[in-house]
Amino acid sequence: MITGTTRLIAHLGYPTESFKAPLIYNPYFEKSGIDAVVVPMGCKPEDYPSFLKLVFKLSNIHGALVTMPHKITTMGLIDEVSTNAKVAGSCNAVRLAPDGRLMGDMFDGEGFVRGLLRKGQTITGAQVLIVGAGGVGSAIAASLAGAGVRRISLHDDNAVTLNGLKSRLTTHYPKTEVTAGSNDPTGFDIVVNATPLGMRKDDPLPLDVSRLSASTFVGEVVMKEEITPLLAAARARGCPFQVGTDMLFEQIPAYLEFFGFPTTTADDLRSIARLQ
Repeated sequence: MITGTTRLIAHLGYPTESFKAPLIYNPYFEKSGIDAVVVPMGCKPEDYPSFLKLVFKLSNIHGALVTMPHKITTMGLIDEVSTNAKVAGSCNAVRLAPDGRLMGDMFDGEGFVRGLLRKGQTITGAQVLIVGAGGVGSAIAASLAGAGVRRISLHDDNAVTLNGLKSRLTTHYPKTEVTAGSNDPTGFDIVVNATPLGMRKDDPLPLDVSRLSASTFVGEVVMKEEITPLLAAARARGCPFQVGTDMLFEQIPAYLEFFGFPTTTADDLRSIARLQ
């Protein structure tokens, strides 16, 4: 039930037809007795800079979830962003501070890291290969560096994207060794597919799975299929792995904490989500 006291979380993006967040957050708010609601708001890119400022003038606004195509634009529209957002070069959450400033953060990578930790994967001191240096790859790289990995090796066919992420990581996480090179997974503790490869049945694999060790943890970001061709091949080799939707469900508790709401677990969210 929405009332005059309900706190509003705007879900900003365009188009809105594929939005899943309201089908996860709102059942949780209802079950937990939290007087808040996530509302999809379709805002075209040309209107977004002015609309973001206006929506935070509402007296009942509490925060915003930001999705495509506004994540990068948001960085230049708010007052303060986290280190992870700076490394990612994008922002997917904004909240209103008590002093009226807009505070931004990026949780894609946080969700990925929380999933690994919950599965018992050691992150501190690990060596990581990330294939794909775009938005989601950048967010994952930032969170892994913040969690204490020893080395991150990046691979991307776009040299500008690759070198940009390498530079940002080196600037903000100088203790982490960062290299850019091949997508050969040999010798890595954690391997991440942060590319769209796997969304279509005829996509090539993002790396040579024959070179995966059975001890290598393989993480996926593609959500269209739970077991992508990469994960199927990794599973056949005995590798522990994480499916793409884990990143989504694991980041929502971090969002809840960011917004100052009572938090929960990814398992609880999965059990009450109304995605079907």
